Amino acid sequence: MSVPLLDLQSIDKVYPNGTVALQDINLTISPGEFISLVGPSGCGKSTVLRLVAGLGAPTGGTMDWPCPINQRNLAFVFQDPALMPWANVVDNIHLPLKLKGQSLRSVRAKIQEAINTVDLCGFEKSYPRQLSGGMKMRVSIARALVTKPQVLLMDEPFGALDEMTRSRLNSDLLHLWQKRHWTVLFVTHNIYEAVYLSTRVIVMAAHPGRVVADVPIEVTAPRENSFRTSSQFNHYCREIMAVLSKEEGVGVG
Repeated sequence: MSVPLLDLQSIDKVYPNGTVALQDINLTISPGEFISLVGPSGCGKSTVLRLVAGLGAPTGGTMDWPCPINQRNLAFVFQDPALMPWANVVDNIHLPLKLKGQSLRSVRAKIQEAINTVDLCGFEKSYPRQLSGGMKMRVSIARALVTKPQVLLMDEPFGALDEMTRSRLNSDLLHLWQKRHWTVLFVTHNIYEAVYLSTRVIVMAAHPGRVVADVPIEVTAPRENSFRTSSQFNHYCREIMAVLSKEEGVGVG
């Protein structure tokens, strides 16, 4: 058994107005896992992600990392690409390295590698207004990848995209993960997306935000598009839907 990358033990998050965002969250993350958090709005999926990223502190419980904070190589991809409209693709991707004091000249090769990785070769000098929604998200992912992260945190990165673009980026992300061996924590409302991408799906319920199921997706890599139409895929989707439907019924009652 590998040493856990991160262990969340009895995590609570209560906001100053009294809202209980998370209650007794227990989650162990191992290196190389692709874990998706699914559940209704308000169940605390994004809150978990932000706590892991260090963008907030839990009210209770512990988050155990095997290394100090300055050695955690994390990258965050948000739903909104949040690109600088006045900067071209190269300059947008350069941003996190620029903030570390690294000149464009010194990291040009790293930036080009990230551009090639997300299949944007030829668009280096393009500005956000000249890119489609899917291409903007590729730039956002490249900006995260240029830092060479070990852990990739993704908060509904494909939620605003059309289904065809979303499906294509899902496949691209899965192939990159299989190649680069990142640890990925992925937030989505889409059960089908979660099952296709993940090694585990964590199902959450709201009021308060809590984990109600931990579903291993035991499918041998590499996964192809044929997996989406398989009986095994449908089985996992129905299992997760059943958990969510049960919790919704409990909430209504």
